[in-house]
Amino acid sequence: MGDPERNTGDEQLFAEWVCEHGRAVRGFLLAMVRRPDVADDLAQEVFCRAWQARSRYREQGSARAYLLRIADRLVCDRSRGRMPFVNLDEEGWDRHDPPDPSAGPLAALLMVEATGRLTAALDQLSPAQRRVLLLRYYGQLGFAEIAAMIGLPLSTTLSHCRRGLETLRRMLVEEMP
Repeated sequence: MGDPERNTGDEQLFAEWVCEHGRAVRGFLLAMVRRPDVADDLAQEVFCRAWQARSRYREQGSARAYLLRIADRLVCDRSRGRMPFVNLDEEGWDRHDPPDPSAGPLAALLMVEATGRLTAALDQLSPAQRRVLLLRYYGQLGFAEIAAMIGLPLSTTLSHCRRGLETLRRMLVEEMP
């Protein structure tokens, strides 16, 4: 059934990936698909695919970049209709993940409002701008890595980031009271 020492190493590497990069992967997915239930399903699929491909994985950069590459491909496949998904209702699973109960009601309300403004602003970006910004933020990837991942020239990737940030700044500052 394989080398037990290798299996232990694989399990440890996988556990590290989930602990260190799970939030970033889910955050990227949530920002892309806008549905917590779908983001959770896709995040699980990312780690399932990473586990299945563990024998082929070679450290050639950042593990986060590797996992986000899988996540990005899953989102693209889903948008092309290649991945089946189920719409669950119950008011969009109560519309959002529940706020942190220790934060208090005012902090939770402010967080929900800020998240709503950011989500609305992100929706105004082009898909390419949104993708580059989310890979940069959640993946903490360099622009060369992002360009290679999405198959665009570095200069185009940089332009998408700059224009996206300018749009976000303009929209979020205009909304300030």
